[in-house]
Amino acid sequence: QVQLVESGGGLVQAGVSLRLSCAASGRTFSSYGMGWFRQAPGKEREFVAAISWSGGNTYYADSVKGRFTISRDNGKNTVYLQMNSLKPEDTAVYYCTADLRWNRIVGGGYDYWGQGTQVTVSS
Repeated sequence: QVQLVESGGGLVQAGVSLRLSCAASGRTFSSYGMGWFRQAPGKEREFVAAISWSGGNTYYADSVKGRFTISRDNGKNTVYLQMNSLKPEDTAVYYCTADLRWNRIVGGGYDYWGQGTQVTVSS
């Protein structure tokens, strides 16, 4: 069982940076692939980024590639999403997810998810 708690969201202007954090409970955090998804009002939840258990592999949605960076600190049971050059279209609730198979996250699947943190980007 893995419990995930996101933090770091907020209201920012376009062009600035924001870093989201996701704290995970459980002693087996380092065994899990981790990912971020987002859901904008009236839209379906979409994949943003994923990282393998070791951090050696990452994958990004085309819409955020080059602007967002996913990373993890297994010693702190935390995964991060560094978001640079934010755009109004990045406005959404961002969810942290976990799955033993990180490539499953890339495909849109996951076993665990958090409550989400709101990111609002004004123009």
